[in-house]
Amino acid sequence: MSRVAKNPVAIPAKVDVSLSASAIDVSGPLGKLSHPLTGAVVLKRDGDAITFAAANDDQHSRAMSGTIRALVANMVKGVSEGFTRKLTLVGVGYKAAAQGQMLNLELGYSHPINYKMPAGIAVQTPSQTEIVLTGVDKQVLGQVAAEIRAYRAPEPYKGKGVRYADEVVVIKETKKK
Repeated sequence: MSRVAKNPVAIPAKVDVSLSASAIDVSGPLGKLSHPLTGAVVLKRDGDAITFAAANDDQHSRAMSGTIRALVANMVKGVSEGFTRKLTLVGVGYKAAAQGQMLNLELGYSHPINYKMPAGIAVQTPSQTEIVLTGVDKQVLGQVAAEIRAYRAPEPYKGKGVRYADEVVVIKETKKK
């Protein structure tokens, strides 16, 4: 059995979890999430905790038990607390502005970039060089942050571009004659 799957997931009082044979539904004060289940993992609810076990002893079931446990833990945390991802724009003239569900970016190209946020993701721009993304689904939030970063990834010589707030960009030394 996976070491990750051995730890049960605690369910806070404000979160409601419903298990069925084909899916797990988690709802809380910030929203509702659902994830399909396969027969490889057995989920059991013990009061205010969910335990995970491999359905049989093959490698796939053991691996999936840890994966499903991590996904359910992220779902519970997402609907109760939510997730936040911060991006920083580094470069002269690089700007970001949030207008509702649209993020308008100026990243040194000849045209502005308009990125429409998917459902469930909120965007804020506290300053012109900061982007704060919030949402309940960790996977979707990470994908949106990666797509925004991909418009102008940090380059290694000056460090200009869109980077995560906690990202460290190693600056290369320029060529010498």
